[in-house]
Amino acid sequence: MSGPAKANDLLGQIPATRGLPPVHLWNPDFCGDIDMRIARDGTWYYLGTPITRKAMVKLFSTILKKEGERWFLVTPVEKVGIQVEDAPFVAVLVDVEGTGEGQRLHFTDNCENRFTAGPEHPLRVSINPATDAPSPYVRVRGEFEARIQRSVFYHLVALAVPVERHGEQWLGVWSDGALYLLGRAQ
Repeated sequence: MSGPAKANDLLGQIPATRGLPPVHLWNPDFCGDIDMRIARDGTWYYLGTPITRKAMVKLFSTILKKEGERWFLVTPVEKVGIQVEDAPFVAVLVDVEGTGEGQRLHFTDNCENRFTAGPEHPLRVSINPATDAPSPYVRVRGEFEARIQRSVFYHLVALAVPVERHGEQWLGVWSDGALYLLGRAQ
């Protein structure tokens, strides 16, 4: 199979379930790569064209699987390779509950997953050594992360408190009892 029929055929193989399908239990034969890509900004592309149907993107996002550094869409009978430029999700909204150490940060990503940063959903910030630019992420589920959208990261920075670590000043943000360092204070 190839072309547009391939994506539709994959959708037809997903069993009707509540919640997320058990992709971790599915290990079908690899059927090859398809021309599907998740761009850094969270846009899904098929055959070079953005997938504009939100429901389709949400459904595809439920059958993602990562093995090593490779990404796949998996059904009980088929596994196809796709490209993911950065993270498979983008955190597009944060709602703040409480203040100080009791604060909770509730995120929503581009596929409408909702979760609270904390031990199961930690925040991390990767710094580009060449530019010192931060790339913030929050875990969505399993090992899947959402890149935190710039405006959402600015909101986190506005909530940050100064913290000293190993004799250096940092900015950190609390959520669900955990402190997450966002970067060095300048």
